[in-house]
Formats: sequence, structure tokens, C-alpha cells
Amino acid sequence: MNITERFLNYTKFDTQSAEESQTVPSTPKQLVFAKYLKEELEREGLQEVEMDDKGYIYATLAANMKDSVPTIGFISHYDTSPDCSGADIKPRIVAQYDGGDITLSEGIVLSPKKFPELLGHVGEDLIVTDGHTLLGADDKAGIAEIVQAMVWLKEHPEVKHGKIRVAFNPDEEIGMGAHHFDVEKFGCQWAYTMDGGDVGELEYENFNAASAKINIKGVSVHPGYAKGKMVNANALAAEFAALLPADETPETTEGYEGFYHLIGMQTSTEQGRLSYIIRDHDRQKFESRKRFIKACADKMNEKYGEGTVVADVNDQYYNMKEKIEPDNMHVIDLVLRAMQEVGVAPKVRPIRGGTDGAQLSFKGLPCPNIFAGGINFHGPFEFVPIQSMEKAMQVVIKICELTAGYND
Repeated sequence: MNITERFLNYTKFDTQSAEESQTVPSTPKQLVFAKYLKEELEREGLQEVEMDDKGYIYATLAANMKDSVPTIGFISHYDTSPDCSGADIKPRIVAQYDGGDITLSEGIVLSPKKFPELLGHVGEDLIVTDGHTLLGADDKAGIAEIVQAMVWLKEHPEVKHGKIRVAFNPDEEIGMGAHHFDVEKFGCQWAYTMDGGDVGELEYENFNAASAKINIKGVSVHPGYAKGKMVNANALAAEFAALLPADETPETTEGYEGFYHLIGMQTSTEQGRLSYIIRDHDRQKFESRKRFIKACADKMNEKYGEGTVVADVNDQYYNMKEKIEPDNMHVIDLVLRAMQEVGVAPKVRPIRGGTDGAQLSFKGLPCPNIFAGGINFHGPFEFVPIQSMEKAMQVVIKICELTAGYND
């Protein structure tokens, strides 16, 4: 089985996670794929293959050399985003892309006019959707690349490597992927998530992240007799949203700029709930953003009465740069060298988001993020060049080979 066949097979499984769920994994359908993946790893001859009751999968490719070298790991998540359906995906290969528009379905066009990233892959073979679902390259491309690399190494014993660990987990898309990851069981000195975007991307800086749930208590009274009595939670929700700066949202920021993002709103006259995510690369600015959210709630309570608006703010993950620099830069240097040796130009940049690697780095496992090749994640215009997946697989192989010669 080649990497394309492996990835296309993975897309048959709907593994969408769910933000409001209280179970682990957040959706039972993720376990269906997890069980399949565990069995596939066993069929491919990996050792110490196990899956816990929460769907976390761990496996080993045994060392084929006697020298003692660091045990390293590769990690990907198998859930897909709640933002777009992952059911009944119909992938299609556009062979030798010519640089023009790609019609996904009637009236749905993937165009370089809107997505200029396409032009970087002219002449390559693109896997696209039918315009009605996401593709799932985030992060099943990463899984396919890791598994294919382990199979290749197993079939090429002339390439020496130490013990390699792989792991696959649920619920990354809802910020919970690393919460139940057993770092001690994984047993690696460092690891890499294969969860980045376009070819060459390498990321060891990410957002500090928090969620904010704003609960609003209204008073419902018949509108004909409401004067001085009604407190309309619908109106208060809109008023709260207007307190946040309009130029600090995802659609108005880039690079290292942080934001407030309203991801959900459920309101009625009697009660309301707004869900935000808060993001900033700078830790001090991040803390300031959280305080500002709470100050907005305080301002509303001064106007409408104590307890009318309650802001519940919770940290999700932090910038892994704190754990990579300066003591673990060898982890980055190995990737840069691996990319160069397989003909990939590195693009070191901050993640405007987060990966499981951020949380794992704070659990004591340095874990930067490497490209998986997919583009336009979380929507129907997602695509992945086959050549990018192949390059990612080659980077994994080369990292394993270079680590065999690593001297601490």
C-alpha cells in the first residue's frame, strides 16, 4: 500500500470531534477509526501496539542498531474539525494540476484567485474534496506519513535507526488531544507532531490559548408590561460582543498578532451564552486579554446588577517556545538538516493556532510541529498534494536516520 492509498482509506472514516461533549473521546465514532488503526499497525509489524480506553494509540518500531541513541517519537491526531462535516468524504485526485480553477461540484470552485497557495503546486497531483465536506488531511495526512515512514524503515534495514515510538490521539481539534496523553508511557526524549500545513513548514512557536464562556442571566417578562422589569439577554449578548475591539479578530490579524474570536452564541430573552477563544503569542499580552474579558463582564454587572454576566475563562495551552529555547534547539536543528537533505526548503514560522505538541512540551516532552502537507484545513476547499505527503514521509525517515548519529 502506498501513501496515497493509505490516506484515501483513512478518509472513509468520519472522526469529527465535538466541542461540548464531556466524553473521551468526544465522539464514539473516533474509536471506530482508532481500532482500525491499531489493527493496521499490528498488520504492518510494529511492536508494543496498544490502545487505551480513551482511544490513545501507542506503538514501537524497534531499533535496528546496537548503539544507544535517543528514543524519539512521531505523533498525529485522528479527529477532524467540528467546523465542517467529515462524513461521506468523496476525495478526488487532480493529476498534474495546471494552475487553473478546479470545479469540486456544481457551483463550488477551488480557485487560485481565492486560494493562491494552489499556484505553489502546479504540476503536482492534488487530492481535493467534492465541495461538501472537509478532506481530513488535518491530520490523517500526518498519520499516513508516519505509518508509511515506519513501513519503509522496516523494509529497509540498511538504514540504521534507534527505537522509534509513534502515537495517535483523538480530540486535538477541540484542544483536548494531549490531556490524556501518557508521556511516561510514550518514553521519548523528544518528539514531533506531523500536523503542520504546506510543505516545508516547521513550527515551534504557537499561541497561548484560553477559552471564555460568557453566561448572561436575563429576566423574561411579557413585552407589553416589560418596562423597568425585562432584562433582555439577547441585547446584553450583543452589547458584550461590542465591547471587544473590532480590529482584534481572526479576520483582521496576522503573524504574531493576537485576537478574540467569537465561536458561538446561544441566546434568548431569559439567558445567553457566548463562547470565545483568546489567543496571543506574547504571554503578557495573553494575560492582559484574559483580564480584559473579565473587566468587560464587570462593566456589564455595574450597569445591570451583580451576577448578570459571568465570565468563565480557562487556559488551554501555552507557547511551546518557552520549552524549546534555549535548551532543546537540537530538536529543531535535526529537522532543519533532515529537510535540507531531502530537498525541502524549511519555512520556520509561528503557528497561528496550536498543536498537541504545545501541551506535550509543557508536560516535559519537547515536541515541535512539522508540515503534513494539507492546505485550507477545516473546510470544503481543503486539499493536499500527494508530493507533499511523500516529502513529509521522507523527512520523518531522515530524522530517524540522523538521530541514529546524534551525540548529546
